[in-house]
Amino acid sequence: MTSEAAVSTPSTMTSTPAKRDDYYWLRSFAAGGVAGCCAKSTIAPLDRVKILLQAQSPHYKHLGVFSTLTAVPKKEGILGLYKGNGAMMVRIFPYGAIQFMAFDKYKALLSKQIGISGHIHRLMAGSMAGMSAVICTYPLDVIRARLAFQVTGYHRYTGIANAFHTIYLKEGGISGFYRGLTPTLIGMAPYAGLSFFTFGTLKSLGLKHFPEMLGRPSSDNPDVLILKTHVNLLCGGIAGAIAQTVSYPLDVARRRMQLGSVLPDSDKCVSLMKTLRYVHQKFGIKKGLYRGLSLNYVRCVPSQAVAFTTYEFMKQVLHLN
Repeated sequence: MTSEAAVSTPSTMTSTPAKRDDYYWLRSFAAGGVAGCCAKSTIAPLDRVKILLQAQSPHYKHLGVFSTLTAVPKKEGILGLYKGNGAMMVRIFPYGAIQFMAFDKYKALLSKQIGISGHIHRLMAGSMAGMSAVICTYPLDVIRARLAFQVTGYHRYTGIANAFHTIYLKEGGISGFYRGLTPTLIGMAPYAGLSFFTFGTLKSLGLKHFPEMLGRPSSDNPDVLILKTHVNLLCGGIAGAIAQTVSYPLDVARRRMQLGSVLPDSDKCVSLMKTLRYVHQKFGIKKGLYRGLSLNYVRCVPSQAVAFTTYEFMKQVLHLN
């Protein structure tokens, strides 16, 4: 029995390899999309609170993480915790699909074509996959952030379409949808890289040294050994916690730049370095650059755990192992 972490080579060739490859890409795309949607739906309320705290919402800036979680339903109703989640689902399916699919492709490219192997190719492939997914779906992330930042009774946008139209007309056309792209890409490189690297490394080490305790045969291919579900969840959670700790200040800068004219101090947040400097000088490290980090630990652990576990499950359902 082989570990799933090992690179497998088909033993036989079909008469229609192109068609088979097309179906593989489609299945891989679907598996990543479903994984992303399941992960984000799990933590949607925490994501809303994170955005409100990061950008110092005047309605909630005096509150902490858990106080905000209870204050939002009181002020905006229970659905207030899911504000902006429609835009998130529109964005996260292609984002998750592209990220997981691109990771497999980049990993194969680095290993087979360039000759980079070992643990380092997971780090590089994860970084490249994360940045590819961000570039393809960034405008939707901006829309989602704008909608999530709104508070009931103080709406600037009426929905996804109106937000697209307003930003395009009033914030410089297409460029308005890419505010904060630079810190996002810079932050995504270590976040996605460390996330995939940590999960992949823990997975391969676990299956190598404790195969009977941590592993089980894949349901679609008994010759392939995969992690048990609870071990998958644990490895994914650890990966998310490590990655978020390293990249969090860049995530704060990204959110403030994305929100743009919605914030009264938007003129101070026009570039990555200016935004980081401004937040540090005005709010400090704990209440500025790392504001909402405790919430991020609460949200990133289940998010990454669900994402990796769902993807592993979908790989079996769609016969990707």
